Amino acid sequence: MTTRSEPPDGRTDPGPGPIISERRQLINLSYRLLGSLADAEDVVQETYVRWYALSREQREAIASPDAWLTRVAGRICLDLLGSARARRERYVGAWIPEPLPDRTEWLDGRPDGGTPADPADRVTLDESVHMAFLVVLESMTPAERVAFVLHDVFRYPFAEVAEIVGRTPAACRQLASSARRRLRASRGPVTPPARRAGLVREFKEAWEAKDLPALIGLLGPDATAIGDGGGRVQAMVRPVVGPGEVARYVVDLAERAPGLSLLERSVNGQPGLVLQLGGVTVAVMAFEIDGDRISRIWGVRNPEKLRPWTTG
Repeated sequence: MTTRSEPPDGRTDPGPGPIISERRQLINLSYRLLGSLADAEDVVQETYVRWYALSREQREAIASPDAWLTRVAGRICLDLLGSARARRERYVGAWIPEPLPDRTEWLDGRPDGGTPADPADRVTLDESVHMAFLVVLESMTPAERVAFVLHDVFRYPFAEVAEIVGRTPAACRQLASSARRRLRASRGPVTPPARRAGLVREFKEAWEAKDLPALIGLLGPDATAIGDGGGRVQAMVRPVVGPGEVARYVVDLAERAPGLSLLERSVNGQPGLVLQLGGVTVAVMAFEIDGDRISRIWGVRNPEKLRPWTTG
């Protein structure tokens, strides 16, 4: 898990170096709170705008600049989460958190295929960015999500969380406890990492072979596929439910897109698939696995959410 940095000892203006070094921490926090790298980058930019809008005397009076930056970023995220539900109601189709590649495959979207992004801009991949985890976070109230992520993921004490959420430490403790119950209720049997990767590989091979019975055998009884095109590209309007229906959907997709390439890649720190046509990434798929079957498939096609995966 990501841990918070220690505040500096004096009250002197630390200068741009230490302040800019907090960028990665703020990106990590904001992405987990919002589920969107683009929104996280906007939050961090606004946070720095507010810092540099302070006079030198005001900055020197701040004993812990990193804590100040975290408070400001957390409050901006809380405000955005408060309006997110209204924005999601206008969103075309399902909204899925933005998928992230493994750090070794992070691209900047340049036409030449991209170069590794600045390490300070990368999101640390751990269990708190797994797609299933982020989807459960989406079901929480804004206050629950902020309290839980700040305390349980970033290890901020409830006294500091309370300053951001605007509630008492005791209330924040209850919010985090409620969030933990939601997460526990959503978790199925644990599947070893090697088996998770094996199931995704078997799904890929059965999909490439258009082997309907094999696909059905890999899917759980309540298997669900959810797509996110954001109204910008074609994607399923409603979730596809049931192993037979999901299997037929992906086989039909392969038949309608000759030349589709399926690549095994890490998606938010878990085995996933990248779909390419003509060498261009057109979708990223994340999987939730319960025991020995695939229970959820999330397919992101919205181009705005595929920036880190763009290869041309």
